Amino acid sequence: MIENRTRQSSRESVQKTELRKNEWRYFVHYLGWNKNWDEWVGTDRLMKYTEENLLKQQSLDRKQGVDKNIKSARLAPLKPKSSADSKADKEDAKSNAVKGKKRKADSGIEKDSAAAQKLLKIQIPLALKKQLVDDWEFVTQQNKLVKLPRCPTVDDILAKYLDYRSKKDLKIIDSVGEILKGIRCYFDKSLPVLLLYKNERQQYNETVLDDVSPSSIYGAEHLLRLFVKLPELITLVKLEEETLIGLQQNLLEFLKFLQKNQSLYFLGIYDGIKASAGSGKVKDD
Repeated sequence: MIENRTRQSSRESVQKTELRKNEWRYFVHYLGWNKNWDEWVGTDRLMKYTEENLLKQQSLDRKQGVDKNIKSARLAPLKPKSSADSKADKEDAKSNAVKGKKRKADSGIEKDSAAAQKLLKIQIPLALKKQLVDDWEFVTQQNKLVKLPRCPTVDDILAKYLDYRSKKDLKIIDSVGEILKGIRCYFDKSLPVLLLYKNERQQYNETVLDDVSPSSIYGAEHLLRLFVKLPELITLVKLEEETLIGLQQNLLEFLKFLQKNQSLYFLGIYDGIKASAGSGKVKDD
């Protein structure tokens, strides 16, 4: 969102503006992504900085679970939307439909977001889906925790994957490296608010200090949880369709790599420290 073509959004930052062929163009940097993802966009890709749009953004943040004030988060990897969520989505869609031509630009942005959400689908292999279910059962039903720090860590796994891809094709090492940096960034920022069960929070507070990145402590178990949430998170960043298709393919390739090395990267049994009694499983809002 921008105001007078200069106001920055919480999701992207406008670095430059130029008037090209009687049309304003904006050079946008997406927060949390490498500068190689920066691009020039037109006014149809930006929302005006208004009170109404701010409320829309805050509402979207709450629905997507990325509000910075969240004190506890749940992980529901295989849980479909509730009827209440579906009803809320339908009401939002109906409300947007009656805005009319006056908000044509905003409507276009909403359509782009919906198209992106439909486009980005991460098909998690069946073996890794079972891994997610086992992970949920160990933590929430058996009150066990993954012993930290893990070996290999998320950083180790990403480095091994980059080495694996570079041996196959040196030409793609830069692009793959940038995507892996994005995965690491999403993991570090998402873990405390989206990727932990309630029973794991005390362990996180005791283990991850201010100068320590979660990706240097946690392993494949928590990294896999991120891929359940990634489609929702990436739709908050406006990317071109071609970019999304390439990103989706790279994420699928990474999941295949995880599956291929499942016995090396994932714990078969959680025999670490037990969670505190009565902590229970993650609660729904």
